[in-house]
Amino acid sequence: MAISQYRIEFTETALEDLRVLRASDRSKIEDAIETYLRYEPDKVTKSRIKRLRGLISPEYRLRVDEHRVFYDIEYTVEPENKLVLILAVKHKSDVNEWLTVQEVSDETDSAQ
Repeated sequence: MAISQYRIEFTETALEDLRVLRASDRSKIEDAIETYLRYEPDKVTKSRIKRLRGLISPEYRLRVDEHRVFYDIEYTVEPENKLVLILAVKHKSDVNEWLTVQEVSDETDSAQ
């Protein structure tokens, strides 16, 4: 049984975040997105992929060295239309500030 691929799309914010990075960092991040998010973006690991709690969006975070890639997964009835939407790429020092600005919270999960 073949594992189906996810389409990967970037928001304008994420594209701008990538543009300002050094080419070597951008390359590492693009490789990690392809490696970890193309087939199993919801496979949580101890150090690489984390499901975020208390927020509706972003749902997940991918760690790539000193950077964090924030993304959502959109599931559809058609398996070929599964989508990973990259929302932002932030240096780890900017993550808390960026997450604070994200106003969409999940009230049912905020008691954690």
